[in-house]
Amino acid sequence: MDRFVSTFTNRLDAKGRVSIPAAYRAVLAADGFAGLYVHPSLDMQALDAGGNALLAEIDQLLETLSPYSEERDSLATALLGASEVLKADGEGRVILTDSLKVYAGVSDQVTFVGQGRKFQIWEPERFRAHFAASRERARDLRRRLSNAGPTEPMS
Repeated sequence: MDRFVSTFTNRLDAKGRVSIPAAYRAVLAADGFAGLYVHPSLDMQALDAGGNALLAEIDQLLETLSPYSEERDSLATALLGASEVLKADGEGRVILTDSLKVYAGVSDQVTFVGQGRKFQIWEPERFRAHFAASRERARDLRRRLSNAGPTEPMS
């Protein structure tokens, strides 16, 4: 598998380490990165994380913007400048830095949420609320798409 899927909740141990889910470690290993790139989410009080595929996606996005433009600089600062590289130990555990934990509101547990080429790290209760809202938005989107009718095939 080459995508982050599913949801896992793990405890931080007494040293502040948390185990990256085994399925996620397999994706990271296949991607060629033994740790994690992590940055605060732009839109939510959560952390975005991943490996080389996440960085490639960020690079592709930045390439769409004019070099030295304010937009490119802002996005690069928010996504790359705020990133931290976390090294995984031999058992697949990482230590979330204090700044990352404070941003996400994490204390003793985290929820890992697969999103394809990246995953997010949430405080579990905050994620439950986000999940409920996301399901409702997805239902609304499905209804809107269903009401729009079939689209014509492209030739």
